[in-house]
Amino acid sequence: MRIALGVTGGVAAYKAAELIRRLQQEHLEIQVVMTRSAQEFIAPLTFAALTGQKVITHLFGGETPANVESAIEHIGVAQGIDALVIAPATADIIAKFAHGVADDFLTTLYLATTAPVILAPAMNVNMWEHAATRENIGTLNARGVHIVPPDEGYLACGMTGAGRLAGTEAIAQAVLEAMGIRHDFENENVVVTAGPTCEDLDPVRYLTNRSSGKMGYALSDAAARRGARVVLVSGPTALEAPSRVERIPVRTAEQMHRAVLANLDQATVVIMAAAVADYRPVNSHPTKIRRGAGRLTLEFEPTADILVDLSRRKGDRILVGFAAETDHVAESARRKLSDKAADLIVANDVTAEGAGFDHETNIVSVFRSDGSERALPRMSKLEVAHRVLDEILELRRASRHPLASSSEAR
Repeated sequence: MRIALGVTGGVAAYKAAELIRRLQQEHLEIQVVMTRSAQEFIAPLTFAALTGQKVITHLFGGETPANVESAIEHIGVAQGIDALVIAPATADIIAKFAHGVADDFLTTLYLATTAPVILAPAMNVNMWEHAATRENIGTLNARGVHIVPPDEGYLACGMTGAGRLAGTEAIAQAVLEAMGIRHDFENENVVVTAGPTCEDLDPVRYLTNRSSGKMGYALSDAAARRGARVVLVSGPTALEAPSRVERIPVRTAEQMHRAVLANLDQATVVIMAAAVADYRPVNSHPTKIRRGAGRLTLEFEPTADILVDLSRRKGDRILVGFAAETDHVAESARRKLSDKAADLIVANDVTAEGAGFDHETNIVSVFRSDGSERALPRMSKLEVAHRVLDEILELRRASRHPLASSSEAR
């Protein structure tokens, strides 16, 4: 995972080096962006040596002539990061962010990114308490920017009060929380299925469905961010596997079935988010089926029900199923929860706006084996994934079997 760290012009700029080291402990790749004023306090070479990455100091290439690559570099960085962190954040940069000023790389990056933004102010106490700064902070907070309040104490200017850059650990924890990186699934083995399966009719045609795999990939990403060892059994999809996730590509329902069972012994949690084909052709023709004058009749047989097979081998594992429905969503989810002996069923109406196939968002309801139900509002699939993981933790805490330790899980 990659973050951009914006360093602005204040005496606390040197503390950004400590923050880099702390975030690197979380296996984060860090791209430093410095304002012109920041370079008066610390040299870019320091950050380049710490990160092994180019330090961005100019909007259009700096000393070298501007070109097409430098002209859109801020867009490339904006799209490639998982979070934007500004530490220290001066009153000046806070004001620019609040009012949409884009006059250098960092301010332009802020406007261009959709990643979480974490801002750690550092300044003179009077500047921090000024009405303009307080209003700007309020504006950014209302827009969803994560603010790490400054500490109180002796300031570089000789005054005492609020304005000191928050401690490295406080900033790091705010970054990790905003990115969904936690350690509550550490030492856990999670198997996730994702995407569609394909059942061949002949060498050029197959039966499949519209699943993009995005929900399953978001679940594997969220679990890995929270410290789990993740095996992702994926049907055909164009998505890239999240970092620190072992991906096992499969094509058919039978291959997915075998792959899940092969990894079951090590699993403590299994999340069946794939849209597995319920039927396959009885006979797959060895050559292309050619057009004829009359109708074509094909015979299908049911595929193995992976969720049912898992329930027979469940033990203390948490078993989660997904139900993509077009009608009677709650009724179908409750029936599936009972018939397949799952702990959770996550159901959604794929005809609802913002919840269907290939969307970046989802609208789901969670049905638990204890009879409780929870409807979630529309949110990103990564947010949904974290909520599902939260439900798993609640089930573990409510049961007699806490999350398995590394020795118990293996």
